[in-house]
Amino acid sequence: MDLLNTLVDKGLRRELPTREEALAVLATSDDDLLDVVAAAGKVRRQWFGRRVKLNYLVNLKSGLCPEDCSYCSQRLGSKAEILKYTWLKPDEASQAAAAGVAGGAKRVCLVASGRGPTDRDVDRVSKTIEAIKEQNEGVEVCACLGLLSDGQAERLRSAGADAYNHNLNTSEGTYGDITTTHTYADRVETVHQAQAAGLSACSGLIAGMGESDADLVDVVFSLRELDPDSVPVNFLIPFEGTPLAKEWNLTPQRCLRILAMVRFVCPDVEVRLAGGREVHLRSMQPLALHLVNSIFLGDYLTSEGQAGQADLDMITDAGFEVEGAGTTTLPTHRARHGGECGSHDGGCAPCGDAPGEAAAESPEVPAARTDLVAVRRRGAGTDLAPNA
Repeated sequence: MDLLNTLVDKGLRRELPTREEALAVLATSDDDLLDVVAAAGKVRRQWFGRRVKLNYLVNLKSGLCPEDCSYCSQRLGSKAEILKYTWLKPDEASQAAAAGVAGGAKRVCLVASGRGPTDRDVDRVSKTIEAIKEQNEGVEVCACLGLLSDGQAERLRSAGADAYNHNLNTSEGTYGDITTTHTYADRVETVHQAQAAGLSACSGLIAGMGESDADLVDVVFSLRELDPDSVPVNFLIPFEGTPLAKEWNLTPQRCLRILAMVRFVCPDVEVRLAGGREVHLRSMQPLALHLVNSIFLGDYLTSEGQAGQADLDMITDAGFEVEGAGTTTLPTHRARHGGECGSHDGGCAPCGDAPGEAAAESPEVPAARTDLVAVRRRGAGTDLAPNA
């Protein structure tokens, strides 16, 4: 397929595809899916070999968020029956992080619900970062605390944070349909603040919220321009009790096409398979490893993932290897930070001579798989052992 040959050549040169080419990837047929995965896999292997980086989430403060993000089980007005607790103490967070590191995680992601941290919150998280780094030599720490105020990114960096996560989530044109309590521009500004402070930027998206192909391409092109080092791709988990509970728009094939498109647009970036992979990719998760070079190990913020050992077995069985602590994740030309560096719980026509041509028929809406949405009841904030 000429399209795929073109995209592979561009990916190996780190050249940006056209919007029409990116749209064409999303419009390919299921008959062409393995060809798409194989093509994007060539780009993935060029920059990351067969390594898979493991990341581990620690939810420092769960629920009761004042923001109204429609996808989120922790949002203002959410009726989702999730765990709700205030800030973990540094030693509690460090113990939770240690479980992930013992399971093979190279990066620990510290997440807290809320619009953004107060200065006191930054002090608290700084102590937590110091505790984790003292206990786990060489581990990367990424903070995800919401919108940052002036000077807060620098303070986190001074405390030992390697990265900061703040996702764009969806396109600028549709952002107001998803969230009203802050803006798309607010999110972009926070990523810029993290980068200016010397933190490795982590920013991604959520697919499956009812967006169009054009919206997906818009947000991924915006991410390419923003130039984060890590791009988490979340697939919406339609929690009961949230406004998007009925949005079941994804098939495993659709998810793989989205991941392939992200890889072609962001060829040399750490593309992370994040929240919702178990719900939407299901038995086709191993194919996604040919597209992404990073996943979350175990559970997410408010939902349960598959068993940590199952993640490790999947990586081995698919012919990949867990990235070691002493290995640099990013290609040399991107590894510009002294220390390298989310996730959210979420959530066709053949490709011919006219890239991006609209599908002749609308794809069949998949059946809701509510049986696969499991609220987290273990790990941080509970007395039960974490899944790692």
